[in-house]
Amino acid sequence: MDDAEKADLERIFKRFDTNGDGKISSAELGETLKTLGSVTPEEVTRMMNEIDTDGDGYISHEEYLAFADENRGLMKDVAKIF
Repeated sequence: MDDAEKADLERIFKRFDTNGDGKISSAELGETLKTLGSVTPEEVTRMMNEIDTDGDGYISHEEYLAFADENRGLMKDVAKIF
């Protein structure tokens, strides 16, 4: 991963982490996704369950980076939106 990709990932994380506490709550995830279009509460729950691997109710920076690494194509598309 080059510096530009790392910068994109950090920018995206900060866009979702609206309160700046270093983790993404389901409310933050849902609100940010709503800005991109229609998203159902079920879709937010499914995404949280997939990305929040330790089950604490938040997407940590580490969980986010692991998801991003496994989904590089998706993250490139998201970077274009944000």
